[in-house]
Amino acid sequence: MPSNRLQVGMCFDRTFPPSFVTEIARSLDHGGAGQLWVIEDCFFTSGPSLAAAALSVTERLTVGIGILPAVVRTAAVTAMEIATLYGLGPGRVLPGIGHGVQPWMGQMGVRPASPVTALEEVMVAVTRLLAGEEVTSHGHYVQLDAVQLDQPPADPPPLLAGVRGPRSLAMAGRAAGGLVLAEPAGASYVRWSLEQAGRSADDFHVAVFGVVCVAKERSEAYRTMAPWLGRQLDHPTPSLTTLPFYDDLAARYASKGIDGLATVPPEWWIEMAPVGTMDDAAAHLRSLEDAGVRSVGLYPIPDVDAARAQVADVLELAAR
Repeated sequence: MPSNRLQVGMCFDRTFPPSFVTEIARSLDHGGAGQLWVIEDCFFTSGPSLAAAALSVTERLTVGIGILPAVVRTAAVTAMEIATLYGLGPGRVLPGIGHGVQPWMGQMGVRPASPVTALEEVMVAVTRLLAGEEVTSHGHYVQLDAVQLDQPPADPPPLLAGVRGPRSLAMAGRAAGGLVLAEPAGASYVRWSLEQAGRSADDFHVAVFGVVCVAKERSEAYRTMAPWLGRQLDHPTPSLTTLPFYDDLAARYASKGIDGLATVPPEWWIEMAPVGTMDDAAAHLRSLEDAGVRSVGLYPIPDVDAARAQVADVLELAAR
């Protein structure tokens, strides 16, 4: 598994065609990037299938899964999927499990009455199964009768919780081996999340996602990303509300709209995302590393040709 040094990679957007994953994986692997994160959202592409394809064509690349909805598969099947991936790429798998978007869970008839309880039961059961234990469980959501994997990982990967709110983060501190924090995830949000989890980054693997936009001039990158930031501010989450300048940012957006976001101070963008010049993006990554982050998945523009071009930016940031 990756060392405590920050590992930088790319996210595979949920809208990309499955066949594109092998090209991206090879490019990242040959170029020296640390990771590829495949995204499983309902009803797009399957995380384990994409991860298997990426692992099969690479030698060094770690493949993260962000994230498997806890209740879509049974805990036993989720553990089987992760163990199989580990067998394809020993030491190169970082699995994440989360609540899943609850309306999507409802569409499939699996929406739990208590998403936090459901995720905790699944995290505990999958962790024990990956450790090679025989597991019997009679929980609210996980029912197992003497289940044991035939081929558990020799060195199980940390099971990461893709969560956001205080209750879920506290649960992750009890039951998970780390966190997957969705974009935008800056250093302030990372530190807040670790506090809510009651854990130290020294023994808790923190992975974060960010939307990357690098340009020769800051103003170009800011204009490109201002509408994205506006959409985040329309529905703010702790990843924004924990920013030390959130009130000023929200006030600027309320009074000046998208134009106001395109002219925020560079230090604000550096805190929020790898946006600006290459040096700005690198400074953002350094701040994440200082906060204890070990893995970063960078979202490209959700277009195949644009993403192909942005691989070079990801490789340069990984090399730094």
